[in-house]
Amino acid sequence: MTTDRLAAVLADIDAANAEDPRRDVLNGEELPFEVVYSRRMLKRLEKMYPDAPDVLKIAAYGQHVRRFDIPRSDFPEGRKGYNQWRKACREHHARVLGDIMRRHGYAQEDIAEVQKLVKKEQLKKDRLSQALENVVDVVFIEHYLQPFIDKYAHYDEDKLVDIVAKTLLKMSPKGHEAALALDLPAEHRALIEKAIAKVRDRLEAMADKALDW
Repeated sequence: MTTDRLAAVLADIDAANAEDPRRDVLNGEELPFEVVYSRRMLKRLEKMYPDAPDVLKIAAYGQHVRRFDIPRSDFPEGRKGYNQWRKACREHHARVLGDIMRRHGYAQEDIAEVQKLVKKEQLKKDRLSQALENVVDVVFIEHYLQPFIDKYAHYDEDKLVDIVAKTLLKMSPKGHEAALALDLPAEHRALIEKAIAKVRDRLEAMADKALDW
C-alpha cells in the first residue's frame, strides 16, 4: 500500500527527474529518461517484493535521481574513472533523497537506511540491499541490455558473456529466477545461459549463503 507520505516522496523524485534532458518511452508516452527508469524499478520491485517497506521503495524509485547532474564525461576514461563517477553519483543520489525525505517527515533512521541502500553499502550482507540489487539487475536485463549491446557494439561475445556473468554474481537465486522468467529475445537468453555456464560453480557456492527475502 502506498501511503500519502510515500506517494509525496515518489512525486518529488519524479519532479527532481523532470529536468533530465534525455528521453525514453513508456507505454507509448515520451518521458524524461530517469522518470521511466524509476517507474520500471518500482514496478519490478512490487512484483518481486510485494511487501517491500517504504525505505526499499524509495531507494528503488530514487536509485538514479538526478543522475544527469553528474555527466560521465566529467571523469577519466577507463575503469578507474568509471568507478569514481559511480561513487560520485551514489553520494549525490543519497543527498537528494535525504533532502526529499526530510521534507516529508521521515525519521533520520529511515533516511540513513535509504542512503545506505543507494550507496550500495553492505551488499551480500543485508537483505534489503540484496533485494535492491536483484531489482536493479533484472531491470537492466529486461530493459537496458539491448541498449548496452548497441552502445558497445565493438564488444565480442566473450566480453558480453563476461559482463552478464558479473551481473549474475551480484544477484541471489531469487534474482536469477526473476531474470530467467523474463520474456527475452533468444540472443539475450543465450548470453545469460552462457554466462551461467561460465560461473556455475561460483553461483552454486554463493546460493547457500544468499540473503534472499
